[in-house]
Amino acid sequence: MDLRKLKTLIDLVADSGIAELEVTEGEDKVRIVKQAGAHAAAVLATVPLAPAVGSALPPGTAAAPTAEEPKGHQVKSPMVGTFYRASGPDAKPFVELGQAVKPGDTLCIIEAMKLLNEIEAEVAGTVKEILVENGQAVEYGQVLFVIA
Repeated sequence: MDLRKLKTLIDLVADSGIAELEVTEGEDKVRIVKQAGAHAAAVLATVPLAPAVGSALPPGTAAAPTAEEPKGHQVKSPMVGTFYRASGPDAKPFVELGQAVKPGDTLCIIEAMKLLNEIEAEVAGTVKEILVENGQAVEYGQVLFVIA
């Protein structure tokens, strides 16, 4: 990614209400986060996404083991935002580990751009895993819950 594009993206974040921007272009990935109270945005990382076709790991380097996929229905985040297990700091969580849920039950809230979005169960079952901590930032498509 050339410096002009990068500067344009930084200016876009700095001049807008956007707190964070992530852009993928080819093998490059750039994440820009506006610091609270800062006048300009900071570039957090520019990293290649994957090795180029035909490249190999250096000799003696083993590939990292892949995480095992959770068994059951995966509830994924439909947006980037902040994950909350309850409607308020003193409220009890919407669901607990081992709790039975049915379609339409609220599982959590994701706050995105000052809007609170309820995430509902799509299937009936039991909450087998809660993969996100309260107050944690989540990405689009990140698995939040496993229901089996």
